[in-house]
Amino acid sequence: MKTWFVNKDSIVRKIWGRADTCLFIFAGAAAEFALNKAVDWLYFTGRLPADPLGRLFSTVAYARQIIFSEEDMALRAIDKITSIHKNVEKKRKAQIPDWAYCDVLFLLISYSISSFELLDRKLSEAEKTEVFNVFFRVGARMHLANLPVTYSGWEFMREEHLYQNLIRSEFTNDLYRQYKRHLGALRYVILKQVQLHLVPGRVKKLLPIGKVPWSIPFLWLYKLLRLVKLEAFLKNVLMPPAYKMQIRALDVD
Repeated sequence: MKTWFVNKDSIVRKIWGRADTCLFIFAGAAAEFALNKAVDWLYFTGRLPADPLGRLFSTVAYARQIIFSEEDMALRAIDKITSIHKNVEKKRKAQIPDWAYCDVLFLLISYSISSFELLDRKLSEAEKTEVFNVFFRVGARMHLANLPVTYSGWEFMREEHLYQNLIRSEFTNDLYRQYKRHLGALRYVILKQVQLHLVPGRVKKLLPIGKVPWSIPFLWLYKLLRLVKLEAFLKNVLMPPAYKMQIRALDVD
């Protein structure tokens, strides 16, 4: 009998089984990544500024490989992620701080919840705890120190990290220039409006995102089309053509 890393009936599979929810998760993460004090590590290899969309899809691929795999395969994927980061540390002759690893896990927890709630419905406390537990197991496998062990503990630590580990820097400004260059003007505006609906107040304060009056009606239109399963056309128009196949592949039947 197969043992899955995440149970087949888990809310986590439902969240990560929709392309648009995955894209919203990484829209929020893109804002917070840009403010993180450890973002220079992502600049060290040069991959993030050179191809932020490609980096997004590779990160999504690893996360989904963990969530939709059997236990052994998921653990191997986590170990591979750990190995990749250790190699980067060797090249830079420095260590990525544990709090930076934790911040990435915290992003995945936070935006998994907020993206699903924005597009679908409110999650129960039990469902939020389930989301936390999945990513806690990822962090535990990576041997991260000082991880919170409960959802309520995570909420407290999440607030602490938002105030301790975020700063607007030249890396922030450069990343947003790259987002705009790779997405184009219209998609860039849409990205920022999605971020506005997802990110916590601390992020909004550090990274002012101008609100446009059509963002809420546009979101409701998308949700209506999604409800009647007609959102594919709008999604195809909004997504960069080079990534349409990868985006379609994110939908789990």
